[in-house]
Amino acid sequence: MKGKEIVQTVQKKMKEHHELFARAIPLIASENVTSKEVREATLSDFSHRYAEGWPGERVYAGCQYIDDVEFICMDLAKEVFKADFADVRPISGVVANLVLYSAFTKPGDVSMSISIPNGGHISTGPLHTQKGDFMGGTAGAVRGLDVKYIPFNRRELVIDVEKAEEAIKELKPSLLHFGASVFLFPHPVKELAPVAKDLGATVTYDAAHVSGLIACGHFQDPLNEGAEAMSFSTHKTMFGPQHGCVVATSDKEEFYNKIKRATFPGMTSNHHLHNVAGLAIALAEIKEFGYEYGGQVIKNSQALAKALETEGFTICGKEHGYTKSHTLLVDVSPLQEKAGLGKDIEEKLEQADIILNRNLLPWDMLDGRNYLNPGGIRMGTSEVTRLGMKESEMKQIAQFIRRVAIDLEDPKKVAKDVNAFRNDYQTLHYCFGSNEDAYKYIDII
Repeated sequence: MKGKEIVQTVQKKMKEHHELFARAIPLIASENVTSKEVREATLSDFSHRYAEGWPGERVYAGCQYIDDVEFICMDLAKEVFKADFADVRPISGVVANLVLYSAFTKPGDVSMSISIPNGGHISTGPLHTQKGDFMGGTAGAVRGLDVKYIPFNRRELVIDVEKAEEAIKELKPSLLHFGASVFLFPHPVKELAPVAKDLGATVTYDAAHVSGLIACGHFQDPLNEGAEAMSFSTHKTMFGPQHGCVVATSDKEEFYNKIKRATFPGMTSNHHLHNVAGLAIALAEIKEFGYEYGGQVIKNSQALAKALETEGFTICGKEHGYTKSHTLLVDVSPLQEKAGLGKDIEEKLEQADIILNRNLLPWDMLDGRNYLNPGGIRMGTSEVTRLGMKESEMKQIAQFIRRVAIDLEDPKKVAKDVNAFRNDYQTLHYCFGSNEDAYKYIDII
């Protein structure tokens, strides 16, 4: 293809992508959609500029307005998370985790986190494959940490507090790192943070999935419960651009300085200034609309879990009410003989324009399954809530999923009904603009 042809082809694919999400049901738990104000920020000239260093102390000229925006963003992050410090320069949730690792550990130190099969994120994993693990992770591969796992009740999908306390006392970690990628229930920070701190550990919390719910006051308050610093990405339950952040509370200035130095020059050079501006706007939206939004997200996830169970699915975490967050986990292994496993069902649902992802169950590897075609599927309600859907719509979504995964109806036939259903949900809610088309393609030229 010639140059102009390439441009036109890429533009065509981008527009087709927008059209897909305008007609589909988006249930990926790690995704959300931004407002036009956030999109405007990410398209601004900030995206062309450099601003290395702390605002007000840059090593580049021309940053006066960039600094003003970054200070606004920092102040908003401190306000909504009830923190005393915020660093909004990490460019992703993984980088935010690396900032904490770099600030509070050295290579070879012991860290404790949730294992990947139990819902942990790859950024908290070890270098080498361990029993029950399916891949290495950032903590071990990049920082060289000796990663040990927080004991976990696989069937109930919660941390085993008694065994975790024993493990902390035995392993004496330098870092106790809460948080997960499948984050259904609050973690026992209040119960375990004092145990770790008494042994000299730093206690941190990866809130990538639940940061918006925390900011909205609907999950838990990690910094008030004993975590000293919290890392997160900004585009899941928080509806900002893809970026990262660290917030913290401490009575020691050096604690904050360690985070600042780890971010720059440790983990970032330029830090995607357009996304800092977008994050500032998203934080303002959270401040204004967050309480209502976060509450509806959780209502929707619980309603979807109950509706799916009514339709014949096995929902994990039933002992604790299915979920207390935006995420729910479904065990599809009982459907294996007729419908297949997680990958098979994910693909069938995608053909029906229902977008979600396969997911390992904590016991999958013990049963001989792996991440390529696991026994679970994961879904989240953050984005459909942003589109104005409520509990009654969750019942309809559950019926669509049943028609594909249990009734084995032709996905293309179901897609027509999904598309008709989505026609009524094109407008973005919980933002300052009115009647925003959530998936409108912005044609600049």
